[in-house]
Amino acid sequence: MGFSSALQGRAAHDALLNRQEAELKLLETMKRCLAQKAKCDREYAVSLAAVTQQGLKIDRSDDLQGNHVMRAWRSFMEELDHTAKQIRTNAEQLETVCHEKLASLYQEKRRVRKQYQEEHTKIATQFSHLTEDVARKKSEYQKHLDYYKLLRGRFEEHIKSGRSGRKLDDVIDKYQKACRKLHQAHNEYVLLITEAVEVEKDFRTILLPGLLEHQQSLQEGFIQAWSNLLQEIANLSDMTSDKFVDIQRRIESSIAGINSTEEYREFTEKHKTSPTPPVIFQFDESLVEDSLGKLQANTLTVDNLTVDWLRGRQTELEGTIKDLQDRQSKLCGEPNGTNGATGSSPAAVSPASTPGTKPSTPILNGSSTSNGMTLSTNRPLHEEEWFHGVLPREEVVRLLRNEGDFLVRETTRNDESQTVLSVCWNGHKHFIVQTTAEGHYRFEGPAFPSIQELIVHQYQSELPVTGRSGAVLRKPVLRERWELSNDDVILLDKIGRGNFGDVYKAKLKSSKNTLVAVKTCRMTLPEEQKRKFLQEGRILKQYDHPNIVKLIGICVQKQPIMIVMELVAGGSLLMFLRKNASTLGQRQMMGMCRDAAAGMRYLESKNCIHRDLAARNCLIGSENIVKISDFGMSREEEEYIVSGGMKQIPIKWTAPEALNFGKYTSLCDVWSYGILVWEIFSRGDTPYSGMSNSMARERIDEGYRMPAPEGAPPEMYRLMLKCWSYEPESRPHFDEICSVVDALLLCTKD
Repeated sequence: MGFSSALQGRAAHDALLNRQEAELKLLETMKRCLAQKAKCDREYAVSLAAVTQQGLKIDRSDDLQGNHVMRAWRSFMEELDHTAKQIRTNAEQLETVCHEKLASLYQEKRRVRKQYQEEHTKIATQFSHLTEDVARKKSEYQKHLDYYKLLRGRFEEHIKSGRSGRKLDDVIDKYQKACRKLHQAHNEYVLLITEAVEVEKDFRTILLPGLLEHQQSLQEGFIQAWSNLLQEIANLSDMTSDKFVDIQRRIESSIAGINSTEEYREFTEKHKTSPTPPVIFQFDESLVEDSLGKLQANTLTVDNLTVDWLRGRQTELEGTIKDLQDRQSKLCGEPNGTNGATGSSPAAVSPASTPGTKPSTPILNGSSTSNGMTLSTNRPLHEEEWFHGVLPREEVVRLLRNEGDFLVRETTRNDESQTVLSVCWNGHKHFIVQTTAEGHYRFEGPAFPSIQELIVHQYQSELPVTGRSGAVLRKPVLRERWELSNDDVILLDKIGRGNFGDVYKAKLKSSKNTLVAVKTCRMTLPEEQKRKFLQEGRILKQYDHPNIVKLIGICVQKQPIMIVMELVAGGSLLMFLRKNASTLGQRQMMGMCRDAAAGMRYLESKNCIHRDLAARNCLIGSENIVKISDFGMSREEEEYIVSGGMKQIPIKWTAPEALNFGKYTSLCDVWSYGILVWEIFSRGDTPYSGMSNSMARERIDEGYRMPAPEGAPPEMYRLMLKCWSYEPESRPHFDEICSVVDALLLCTKD
C-alpha cells in the first residue's frame, strides 16, 4: 500500500507534511551534533598528538641504547601519532559530510516539501473552484427557473382572461426572454456538470495519485541517501576499521619484540668490568693484648657481665630468624618472587578470596558453624564484623568486588530504617530484610528470630537469596580497619563548621582518650552528598606524611556519619597568619612554604589532585608545622576533567585551564601553591583584593599577576611567578619547588 492509494485524505496530507517537517528537524539535529562530534574528535586528535610528542621526549635516551622496552615504547608513541592523524582525517571528512552532504540533503528535502505542498494546493484549489462554480451555476439555474415560472403564470393568466394589446405583448416578450435564459442556464449547468465529473475523475484517479506516487518516490530516495550518509558517518567513526586494526597490530608486534632474556646482553657486554676484589675482615689481635688473657680473639666472652646481654641478643636474633623464615615462606608461595605491587597470579590468592569457597577461619567471635561462619545470639547486630552500619551504597559497591561477596548494612527510606543485604552477583544486588508479623526475619525462605541467624542460614545453605536474582552468599566482607564504632567517639566542643556538617573536638575511648578532630555529616543530606563526604576519608586513609593531616578512621555504624582525624592544635593556617602577622619572621614563613610543598610533593607522587589548596585549607600544628587538609574536592587521577557548573570552585585560587576547560592536573595545584605562598608572605591577605571573581579571572587571562607581598624574598616571588605561568607545562613540579624552597630556607635568617 503506497501514498497514492492510502494518503489521499486531508488528514493524511497534513500528516505527510508534519512527517517531512519532523525529518527536517532530525536532519538539523544530526548536522549540529555531528559537527560537534567532528570538533571533539579534532580536539582529541590534537591532544593525542601532544601526548605522543611528550612521550617521544625521553630523558637520558643515550643510556637506553638497545633497550627493547624503549623501542616498543617509541613504536607505541609513533602508532599513537598515526592514530591521532587518522582520527583527525576522519574528523575532517566528517565535517565535509556535515557541511556538504547533510546540508544538501536538507535543502533538497525542504525544496521537495515546498513543491509538494504547492502542487497539492494548486490541484486542490482547482477542484475547489470547480465545485464552487457548479454550486453557483445551480443557484443561477434555480433563479432563472423561478423567474420563468413567474412569467409563465402571468402569461397564462393573460391568455385565460382574454386580454390583448400592448400589455399582453410585454408579457409575451418577457416570458420568451425568461424561457431563453432558462434554457441557456440549463445548457451551461449540463456542460459544467459534465466538466466537473471529468475533472473529479482526473483529480481522484490521475492528478492526486500521481502527485502522491511521485512524492513517495522522492521521499524513499531521500531515505536511501540518508541511510548511505549514516553508513558513511558510521565508517568514519569506526575505531575497529582496518586502519586502526593495523595500528593496533603493529603496537602489539613491537611489544611482542621485547625479550627479557636478551634485554641486558648488549648493555652487559658494553659496560663489563672486573669482579669486585674481596675485602678481608680480620680481628685485630692487638686489641686483646692488654686484657690479661680474659678476652680472646674471635671468641665470645661469657661471664656475669655479658650473659644477660648475650641472652637478649640471642632472643633478638631468634626473632629475626623467625621473621625471615616467615617472609621466605610467603615469598616461596608467590611465583617468580612477585608480590602485590607488580601483580599476582591465581596461585598466590588465598583460598578465602576465591569465589565459591568459604573462609577457613572464623570471621566472628562466638559459636562456629560447620562452614566456618560463626554465630552469636547474644551479640547485637552492629558488633558483627560483616555489618557495615549506614555505609552509603556507592561505598558498598566499592567493597564488593568478587562474585558472592556480601555484607549487611542499614539504610533509611521514607524516614524508616531498613536492614539491607548487599551481594555482588551479576552486578550488585541489594535485598531488604523482611520482617514477619511475629517479628522474625526472612527473604523468600524460612524466617529466623535474628538477622544474624538469617544471614548464617543463607551463607551455610548456599541457596539463592531470591529465586529471581540467583544470588548466593560466598564470602562475607568484613569491616575495614579504619571503620570505627560511633560509640568509641565522644564529641566534646564544636570547633567549626564545614560544607557537610559541624566539626568537633573529640576523644577516642579505644586509644586512652586520645584527642581527635571529628567531621560530622548531617543526616538530612542526600546519598550523593554523603558519598562526597566519605570521599575525603577514602582518600586520606591511604596517606601517611607529616605534612598531610592524618586520618584515624570513619564511623559509619550509625548516624551521623563521622570522619575522625588527628587534632591539629593550631587550627587554620589562614587564621594563624592573620593573628600572628606582627610576629612572623621570614624563616618561619619559609618553613611554612617548605612544609606545604613537601605535602603537595607527596600528593603528586600519589597522583592525587587536591583542587582546593589554600591557606584556609591548611592546618598549623606544633612547632608551626603546616599540614594539608580538606580533601573534599580531591581526585586520585593524573588528569581530571570536571563537567558542570562553577559554583564550588575557588576562582581566585584555581588555574586558568581548570576554569576555562575544566581540566585539572597536579600543575593546577602548583598554581594554587603560588597563591598559598602569596597568602603566607602577605600574612593572610585576600588574593586579588578589591576584584570580583569574574574581574580577577579576566585580568589573569590578560596577563596580570599579583605584585610581591611586602618583604617577600625576591627568589620566592620569582617562584610564585613560575607557579602562575599561563601554560601548565611551564610551571615547575613540586619536586623542583621543594628543592628551590629548601635551598632558600638554608640561607634565610630571621
